[in-house]
This record gives sequence, structure tokens and C-alpha cells, in this order.
Amino acid sequence: MFVWFAVGAVVAVALVFDSSAMDFRLVVLGAVLPVAEGAVSGPWLLHTLLASVVLLGGVMLLARGRRLVQRRWLGVPIGLMAHLVLDGTWSDTEVFWWPFAGIDALGGSRVPEFGRGAIGLLQEVVGLALGVWAWRRFGLHDPAARRALLTDGRLTALRRA
Repeated sequence: MFVWFAVGAVVAVALVFDSSAMDFRLVVLGAVLPVAEGAVSGPWLLHTLLASVVLLGGVMLLARGRRLVQRRWLGVPIGLMAHLVLDGTWSDTEVFWWPFAGIDALGGSRVPEFGRGAIGLLQEVVGLALGVWAWRRFGLHDPAARRALLTDGRLTALRRA
């Protein structure tokens, strides 16, 4: 259950923000990190809007005055927010709005990612198809573009598009 979140987050963030300075490796990290809560009877904090907002504020405060550092590390909270959208977590009021909609909503159940059965498999297939499209759209057939993504987290095609 990683392809849907990783590729979906990268494509969405790349098309919305159009920032060649963002580290898309960190967007992927933020987008797949909540899946790990499945190992600990989640959903927990990473499935809440509060965690994304607190992390966003933390990045902005800790890197205050260092714009490029902020832009790079903003990928993690943005990836977390992308996960909430791609996962449909926003439709679970108690988890998404925790603790404002009640404090007993976290833990002790399944994370949404693992409870979808055939729909989850379909999401992965759509993620693969989106990955093929993104490969072409972002020029990843070019070895230099792939190297920039793997070493620096940059999608160089964003500057040219």
C-alpha cells in the first residue's frame, strides 16, 4: 500500500506547487509514514490533521530565516497532508479532527489503508499507471533527471514545464 501514496503525493504536489526546490523524497516519506501506524494498531497521530499542522509549524519555526531549508523540509508535512487526502482520512471525523472531535478515536483499530481489500489493490494499480504517466511527464527517462530525483529529490522537468 505504498505506490498509491508515494506516486499520488508526488504528482499532486508537483502539479500544485510547481517547485523545483522541494525535496520530493521527503514528500514520499511524509506520504507513506502513516502506513507504519498499521504495525501498532493505528490509526494514531499521523492520521490526524493536527500532526500535519504541528509538523508544518515546527518546520517553519525551526528553519526560520532559511527559506531553502524550509522549502526542502516542508515536503514531510505536505506529504502527510497528501496522505490524508489520498487515504480519505478526512471522511473519518473522529480521527481526522482528533482531539477536537473526541479523544478516544485513536488506536485499537485498523488503519484505513489495510481495510479496503480489492479497492486497495485497485488504488495500487492506479498508482502504477499514474507512475508511468509521471515518468513521462517529468522526463524521468533522462538519466540526469533520474539522478537529480534520487540524489537531490528534485524534479528537474518542473523548471522546464
